[in-house]
Amino acid sequence: MRTQVLVVGAGPVGLTAAMDLASRGIDVIVAEIRHAGDPPSVKCNHVSARSMEIFRRLGVAAKLRDAGLPADFPNDCSYRTTATGIELCRIDIPSRARRYSATGGPDTWWPTPEPPHRINQLYLEPILFGHAAAQPRITILARTEITDIEQDADHVVAQARNLDSGETLRIEASFVIGCDGSRSLVRKSIGASLSGTPVIQRVQSTFIEAPQLKELMGAHKPAWMVLSLNPRRSGTTVAIDGHDRWLIHNHLRPDEPEFDSVDRDWSIRAILGVDERFEYKILSKEDWVGRRLVADRFRDRRVFICGDAAHLWMPYAGYGMNAGIADAVDLCWQLAAHLNGWAPAAILDAYEAERQPITEQVSRFAMDHAMKMMAQRGGVSMEIEDDTPRGHAARAALARAAYDLNVQQYCCAGLNFGYYYDASPIIAYDGETPPPYAMGSFTPSTVPGARAPHLFLRDGRSLYDAFGPGYTLLRLDPAIDVAPLKSAAAERGMPLALVDIAPDEANGAYAEKLVLVRPDQHIAWRGQLAPENPSGLLARITAAAA
Repeated sequence: MRTQVLVVGAGPVGLTAAMDLASRGIDVIVAEIRHAGDPPSVKCNHVSARSMEIFRRLGVAAKLRDAGLPADFPNDCSYRTTATGIELCRIDIPSRARRYSATGGPDTWWPTPEPPHRINQLYLEPILFGHAAAQPRITILARTEITDIEQDADHVVAQARNLDSGETLRIEASFVIGCDGSRSLVRKSIGASLSGTPVIQRVQSTFIEAPQLKELMGAHKPAWMVLSLNPRRSGTTVAIDGHDRWLIHNHLRPDEPEFDSVDRDWSIRAILGVDERFEYKILSKEDWVGRRLVADRFRDRRVFICGDAAHLWMPYAGYGMNAGIADAVDLCWQLAAHLNGWAPAAILDAYEAERQPITEQVSRFAMDHAMKMMAQRGGVSMEIEDDTPRGHAARAALARAAYDLNVQQYCCAGLNFGYYYDASPIIAYDGETPPPYAMGSFTPSTVPGARAPHLFLRDGRSLYDAFGPGYTLLRLDPAIDVAPLKSAAAERGMPLALVDIAPDEANGAYAEKLVLVRPDQHIAWRGQLAPENPSGLLARITAAAA
């Protein structure tokens, strides 16, 4: 078989890569070891606003938004002594029925057309799979294991095996993207190695069916995530379907080095706050290790890695899968630019230059937050459940601390909108430093490398919906002649859309009169006047100058 791009792995990252490439006219084969339709494990529970913006562009956001928890089920995070015990505090996050209209919450002010969405991977992945499988440029090979990858100057050859029939298959591709998880064969094939902190925390995780639990927690408004803090056993209870199915995380302590260091049944009952009369059924054991590991390289010539194949970290802020989706989109528009003929192979050098530093930075955000959470769980007062003045004071203090620490995790504006690429070979920098950001905060900016600030246009459309499929030139002064820039793009075959915005429409978000936005919504260049050398600018941002 022959294709332009072979994607190894049909998880959310691999499927996003395939859909993004197909949307840009590229033919893709996806190899996946599971049967078509096999349910994924109960992993990620959160799709970030940034990922939802991507899915909006790919035409699948509405399908995702209609799935997951019941429409009216609050997406709140509730901190309690146990899941059925005393509520300490609550981070208010709207249900999906109110997601576009809610105000006053810690993430309802976000400048985006697509707020985040709480949906377990059990429901997310089948929707992505079905959407990808319907694309004529995507071929998904189920039950197909890639066993070997070799490359030369012109192409990559992958050896594959059908896991049911044993039949072997040779796949030739111009490029390969490894989205094949933590044990990635593709990563090994390019000689990349992971380094960092191999164990931050072990988590004994159990997927259960417990029809009684929702009623037992009925003293409090439902919540997507209930976090138990008590001196016996702290843990997390995640609502999977809003009815009967729950994922229980038992956060093991430093002196509990094995997954069976703590009796699973006892820990579940201690986290939930129920006795031996409570009945539940274990659907699967999902134990995992929190790490901070980053690959020393994301590419070898024609072979690339994304997602868990490139980095592993604590799943705080939901940014394991979401960072992988960001990897895929950053890489795929560059691959498509080259395969479609308007950028040289040198443009592909930008992928590692852009994504590896961000991976290091965000993984440290997650690790630092994990360490603070571990300290908070280990420091719960013995009086936390007492009906005494000291017990009330202990609960009030822990409530403030838990809210302040975790609102930045569950409403992580900085990780969604604040990150920027400051060392890219295909961005025309102008000397201004982008504003700093934290996990929970950021400042919108038009500094090259930052995400283009979002706004709604006068006609009600999202600015992002007005963008073209390639580069987009935002013009805030229609008197500026941009014909030479458009002609230079046409000569190069580079797709360039022009969007005029009235200054009052921009509402102060754009100080410059011209802003050139890349296909991934990051800013490539800005200026008050049309560029004096438009061909030189386009050569810079497409790596032709290299």
